[in-house]
Amino acid sequence: MRALITGITGFAGSHLAECLLAEHPEVEVFGTYRWRSRRENIEHLARRVELREADLRDYSSLHSLLDEVRPDAIFHLAAQSFVPSSWRAPAETLTTNIAGQTNLFEAVRYLGLDPTIQIACSSEEYGLVHPDETPIREDNPLRPLSPYAVSKVAQDFMGYQYFQSYGMKVVRTRGFNHTGPRRGDVFVTSNFAKQVASIEAGLQEPVIRVGNLDAIRDFTDVRDMVRAYWLAVTRGRPGEVYNIASGVGIHIHELLDRLIALSDAEVEVRVDPERLRPSDVEILIGDSSKFRADTGWEPQVPFEQTLTDVLDYWRERLAHPGATVPA
Repeated sequence: MRALITGITGFAGSHLAECLLAEHPEVEVFGTYRWRSRRENIEHLARRVELREADLRDYSSLHSLLDEVRPDAIFHLAAQSFVPSSWRAPAETLTTNIAGQTNLFEAVRYLGLDPTIQIACSSEEYGLVHPDETPIREDNPLRPLSPYAVSKVAQDFMGYQYFQSYGMKVVRTRGFNHTGPRRGDVFVTSNFAKQVASIEAGLQEPVIRVGNLDAIRDFTDVRDMVRAYWLAVTRGRPGEVYNIASGVGIHIHELLDRLIALSDAEVEVRVDPERLRPSDVEILIGDSSKFRADTGWEPQVPFEQTLTDVLDYWRERLAHPGATVPA
């Protein structure tokens, strides 16, 4: 089996590559990168995966890539995935995510390939969720509240359309928040952990700067999330959409308290207006019973272990700048 991971150099992409290599040695792993992509997340995998340069916004590069690799499975993870960046650059977010997926689908269709394609959609699509709508099921109304969320709704529905129109074997996964080692420091759990580790190391004054701490999120460890991606491709039903979630909500202020409790540092918490968004999703708790029933997936990594691993990752990164930290 040949598997292609778009965005293999990213957070989830690198963990997915690790998962496939460790648990499914029969799979040949290929991954896309752009010439300017940072590769520290996959340096430890360099000799075990086949990297190919491609840009989602360039149809010809995708056509050439797919014609060469001819994958049996595609994990489409590459995207502009940071919500605040979508406010600053909405057109770029929409172009990268929507036009990029269109190019990928059209190249598959033109070449007559028949892979199973997993699209990494997002719980952000649900947007404005009412308290009586949680835990959120797949049939909940989509009320996106950011350009990023709008782009993911379009990717999601495009997957359904190509399945219906062309019989393309697309499985859509709406992943709720996922975190773990190697998460970029612009994302909440990793950002807080980096600040705690920086304070411990004397690199930052003992003040943790935060945004909205009242939001409620449903967190899954990235290592459980990428196992779900594999199961979506191998056991999921083409044409279906699946929530992937723990089903447990946590206030962001509780997440911060639990991270601080893992440290001996004395800190002050201070709201930074620059970290507040024009509009924010207040509550996201997912019902993943449909996915669990179809695939047998269950999360395995306790959240306390996730937080410990993220904090230890940043401690190691700050202690050895420039070094590769696999997990």
